[in-house]
Amino acid sequence: MNKSTFAAIATAAALALAGGSAFAHEKHDAKKASAPAKKEQKPWGIAGDAKDAKRTIEIAMSDDMRFTPSVIEVKQGETVKFVVRNKGKVLHEMVIGDKKTLDEHAALMVKFPGMEHDEPYMAHVAAGKQGSLLWNFNRPGEFDFACLIAGHYQAGMVGKIKVAAAGGAK
Repeated sequence: MNKSTFAAIATAAALALAGGSAFAHEKHDAKKASAPAKKEQKPWGIAGDAKDAKRTIEIAMSDDMRFTPSVIEVKQGETVKFVVRNKGKVLHEMVIGDKKTLDEHAALMVKFPGMEHDEPYMAHVAAGKQGSLLWNFNRPGEFDFACLIAGHYQAGMVGKIKVAAAGGAK
């Protein structure tokens, strides 16, 4: 087998894996819509309830591997509904977390691009579609959000969430 044949086979395999990843995420989305969110305390907050969301923040995701806006400011205790719009032609996602957790998850996504996951702090959005997530920021600090699709995080598809402590102190 010559180098160009090997390269063509490797490229085809990578595309097949990427396609499987998109399918796994999209198929998983339908299940997520019908299931109630798991309420598990994380360092960056806990799943929110729609009745408590007083603010909606729209986030655009694009194929230039960017979020708009990329910096969000909220208050401790605030429940936010994020409407996440994929303006690109490939699958994107918004995952809220801390840098360590996002780094670890991104590394897993590179190794296992078809892995399925369903957490209330994640929104997987097919090209041209929109998704949403509800999150209660019950802890102050600076947290991150990112697209963890293999290669997207590494290309800089990240953002920052600044949660101001209740009472204005930081």
